[in-house]
Amino acid sequence: MMPEKAADSRRHNFCLAAEWNPRFDAVILSWPHAETDWAYMLDEVTECYIEMLRAFLANGVRTVVLSPEAERLRSLFRGIPAERLTVIEVPTNDTWVRDYGPLTSFGIGEEPLLSDFQFNGWGLKFAADRDNLVNSRLKSRGTIVSPMLDNLDFVLEGGSVESDGEGTILTTTRCLLSPNRNNLRSKQQVEEQLCERLGAKRVLWLDHGALEGDDTDSHVDTLARLAGCDTIIYTECTDSSDSHFEELAKMKEEISRLRTPEGNPYHLIGLPLPDAVYDADGTRLPATYANFLITPRAVFLPTYAQPRKDRMAADMLSMVFIDRPVVPVDCRALIRQHGSLHCATMQIPSSAIPL
Repeated sequence: MMPEKAADSRRHNFCLAAEWNPRFDAVILSWPHAETDWAYMLDEVTECYIEMLRAFLANGVRTVVLSPEAERLRSLFRGIPAERLTVIEVPTNDTWVRDYGPLTSFGIGEEPLLSDFQFNGWGLKFAADRDNLVNSRLKSRGTIVSPMLDNLDFVLEGGSVESDGEGTILTTTRCLLSPNRNNLRSKQQVEEQLCERLGAKRVLWLDHGALEGDDTDSHVDTLARLAGCDTIIYTECTDSSDSHFEELAKMKEEISRLRTPEGNPYHLIGLPLPDAVYDADGTRLPATYANFLITPRAVFLPTYAQPRKDRMAADMLSMVFIDRPVVPVDCRALIRQHGSLHCATMQIPSSAIPL
């Protein structure tokens, strides 16, 4: 069965789900391979993915692995029960499944409703032909069994939107108003699309917060995250000598002016900005603790071998997510390609991709 056309979404009463929804009991990973940009450091990044996989499985999170080398991975993972790990063969350009994987909403009766948006390599910066077909391929072969809306006429990356599951979407102007996405010149035009396609009732915008080395045009999942309907966890810079200080201070001021649907200020939790991380050419990389992943069993936190700040970030998240552990995952390999843990994952209900 092919995806339904997005025009049919008007008959669905749905809303983009919050990441902390308890039905998100599975996580998708897109495994690195020699035809990705990881080729020059494939062994190193593979070890990072294995560490992520171990962390998910140890905390009861079913993991779905996408790869063009499925048989090789099934051999590598032999012994892990199928109900804990599923490997699916599909061609990919890259591993950042957050931005091309299916976005999940819940409609009437809490049935999962998946959305397939166009992915164009973060504004035509990178090849994306295979990644853009992943969802439709999984749907057409029956791997994804939940209804899927065809939104391929609209460019949207999963890392560019945050949802509280009640109709509030948090995003950034730099990304969603980028002319190389949809060439929509006004916030009103974008908001209309988010209301139609993701069930948004209101959209909160951030104009500031750009991180050096970020080639996504300021994805919100590197800057500010919704946690419950009344809390925002954001990236904060307290070092006035850091080149990010002014931009992140302006972002903090913007966030402080945001209000909940009830009109109350959000509770604000500032995560430390990691010490500067550079690539071999001396370019600063967009390391951030805001790129964490929430699951029903645990919160998975990217770390960067900075013991004091890694611990500070974990402690702050533990104060917010008091009902689940915060599990650190070393993401120094991931940041070398300008992404981190949340970028490399996509949450999904197991019922959408059954065994």
